[in-house]
Amino acid sequence: MGTLLRRLIDALDGAVESAYREAGLDFRPRYTPVIRLLLDAGPMPIRDIARHAAVSHSALSQTVSQLQREGWVELQPGHDRRERVVHPSAKTRKLEPALRKRWAITAAAAASLDVELPCALEPLLRQALEALDSKPFKERLAEAASDTDGTQKLQRLSNPLAKAKR
Repeated sequence: MGTLLRRLIDALDGAVESAYREAGLDFRPRYTPVIRLLLDAGPMPIRDIARHAAVSHSALSQTVSQLQREGWVELQPGHDRRERVVHPSAKTRKLEPALRKRWAITAAAAASLDVELPCALEPLLRQALEALDSKPFKERLAEAASDTDGTQKLQRLSNPLAKAKR
């Protein structure tokens, strides 16, 4: 499963990153949630962006540092000395129409992929993450390990694609 997920991410992100380059944008897919949020909601502290993007503060700090180095965002002090507020840069504001066009194209391409699948990919991924939030995979592994031959649990499971179509 992990190999398939990595292949899927590589296929999706690789194509999107290539499309950005072809459009003359030095932009990475991983920047999208941060930049979209800043453009839509305005400047905000790193911790708030991390919460909205559902990523760790540490991971988001690294992304923001990269965005700052590349001129996409500017950092300003917040209410206390530790807080940094992220602002979209002039470069981001200037390129906003081109970014929004790429995002619309990416959404259309994703919709065309969904047509070929038994269920829409994004809702399925969200459901999988919600299920893992309520019961982490580590717990699931422990349960599976306690079922010595693995058949009891498999017999009780229903088709996961049927749940995703609901």
